[in-house]
Amino acid sequence: MDIAFVLEKFVFITVIFTLSLVVAMYSTLAERKIAAFLQDRVGPNRAGPGGMFQPLADGVKMFLKEEIIPTQSNKFLFIAGPSLAILTACIGSAVIPWGQDIVLFGRTIALQAADINVGILYIFGVVSLGVYGVMIGGWASNNKFSLMGAIRAASQNISYEIPMGLSIIALLLLTNSLSLKDIAEQQHGFNWNVFYQPVGFLIFLICSFAETNRTPFDLPECETELVGGYHTEYSSMKLGFYLFAEYINMFVSSAVMATLYFGGYNYPGMDFVNSLLGPTWGPLIGMGVLFLKIFAFIFLFMWVRWTIPRFRYDQLMNLGWKILIPLAIANIVLTGVVIALVNKF
Repeated sequence: MDIAFVLEKFVFITVIFTLSLVVAMYSTLAERKIAAFLQDRVGPNRAGPGGMFQPLADGVKMFLKEEIIPTQSNKFLFIAGPSLAILTACIGSAVIPWGQDIVLFGRTIALQAADINVGILYIFGVVSLGVYGVMIGGWASNNKFSLMGAIRAASQNISYEIPMGLSIIALLLLTNSLSLKDIAEQQHGFNWNVFYQPVGFLIFLICSFAETNRTPFDLPECETELVGGYHTEYSSMKLGFYLFAEYINMFVSSAVMATLYFGGYNYPGMDFVNSLLGPTWGPLIGMGVLFLKIFAFIFLFMWVRWTIPRFRYDQLMNLGWKILIPLAIANIVLTGVVIALVNKF
């Protein structure tokens, strides 16, 4: 086994995990700043210049707060719930292609932790496992409000994974691949899938809001009805893990949407830029473009949170089962018909 290759992958995975945590930390600051702007108030501005150290202060506060575990709870599962939530959130980034291969110190390094030919199925598997962290935490708390939030989360995730998966089928008909790297390479330059699958992208986007429990789909932690939902009984860093998991899921969901529908690291004129800057700096520009797309989606998540009110639970279910699933099936049929006609003529 090539020791240098193993070390290279270890360093890259460490960098991606660290980057995910840093983005999650500063997403909390961005959320509060955007909320303050939309509500015409100041927002965090005390800890560091412009409040830049506020996430660090919040992290220290989380670590130093008192650990409280309810007496009647299942203690092992009470700790396992947030641990599973943060674990499944972090491992989702393993199959995302962050850029083209880069040349460093004479070695060609792939900017992707694991290039597997079933990358999309891996993402869906990780997403489906994430709900177990919420479900376990809500049940182990021995709190009726927490249990209700956990049940809501499970039914919501199951309901919206179906149209999300159906929306991907139409995309797979076009790309003939389950590999995220192949799909990204097929969108070279400005040949982005969103131009061919706008309905599929819209369905995937709505389902991403539901899968990450973001407003208007934040029924599992609805404070007006359930106090705090599935994490009502949590404090200290166990609560922090649930909050971090939500923001990391938002980051990973944004990266997946950018890769599947908006070209990933591809952008107009990238061949000219790569020829001008070479095999080291050129791919870094593409990686920067991907992160700009990711940050645009994260801003959309936050903008929607402070713009649209929360759905009622019956409205949430009606949207998933009566609108999105039939729309996704119709999109698959239409895409199949168009591809068959194009291939015939």
